[in-house]
Amino acid sequence: MSTFNLPKQTNFYKGKVRDVYTIADKYMVMQVSDRISAFDVVLPRPIPYKGQVLNQIAAQFLNATKDIVPNWMICSPLPNITIGHKCETYPVEMVVRGYLTGHAWRTYKSGKRELCGVALPEGLKENDRFPTPIITPTTKAHEGHDEDISREEIISRGLVPKEEYEQLEKYTLAIYQRGQEIAKERGLILVDTKYEFGKRDGVITLIDEIHTPDSSRYFYLEGYEERQAKGEAQKQLSKEFVREWLMANGFQGKDGQQVPEMTDEVIKGISERYIELYENVTGKPFVKEDVSEADTVKRIEEELAKLGV
Repeated sequence: MSTFNLPKQTNFYKGKVRDVYTIADKYMVMQVSDRISAFDVVLPRPIPYKGQVLNQIAAQFLNATKDIVPNWMICSPLPNITIGHKCETYPVEMVVRGYLTGHAWRTYKSGKRELCGVALPEGLKENDRFPTPIITPTTKAHEGHDEDISREEIISRGLVPKEEYEQLEKYTLAIYQRGQEIAKERGLILVDTKYEFGKRDGVITLIDEIHTPDSSRYFYLEGYEERQAKGEAQKQLSKEFVREWLMANGFQGKDGQQVPEMTDEVIKGISERYIELYENVTGKPFVKEDVSEADTVKRIEEELAKLGV
């Protein structure tokens, strides 16, 4: 995927899976690529249609939560493109968990009963629901690994002012609750997810993507209780299956480890899982769209012109 040269472009940032263009220091054009990362490493082969899946799910959920908190999105003119407001970002990610799974379970299984300063109850097993959702923030690293951090440390280090951090927590729990309600309507459980926030004109604003398989974990609602009672693995829709495949093949992003070969079969399987998640989460059939680079640039320029760029 080549980079664009857009009108009044003032900056370009290539992230793990997104290319972000700053326009006139005021707007952002985000192109969600088909690149895939796990353990903070970009894997060697792209996943067809993954960018479209992520971008379209995020656009739908940003629209579905804008009554709770303002967000950065202005429009999504193409399947893998979103145009929005440039915001001053907070240096933390708000991770919210309703269930003991993933990183939280690995921490718990090791014998620890605290995560990011949050006490974890005794007697839980993997994938059990917490009595109430917990927030386990991380630092936001441009390179390398995000790191767990407590709310006390965030405030004491001055990363986010106390009053603003408390508001971020309120927004996080409210958006998560809305996401859970929508997931339930679709026969899913929104297990855990993460949100990023910034400020625009002094107003706290939700940024980036939300409730996608890259930032969230979903279980199937049907049979959840029975699987828990029997101690069976939960049927899930998330990127965790990619991490599990990597771990099973000896890769966890550590020094000296090699990414296992991603065969055509593996790539096809991952793409199909992303499309499956899209259809389950949105309740809509996924439409594969291949837009040429020239048409993409033309549509972006048309939308920027509407904004006076």
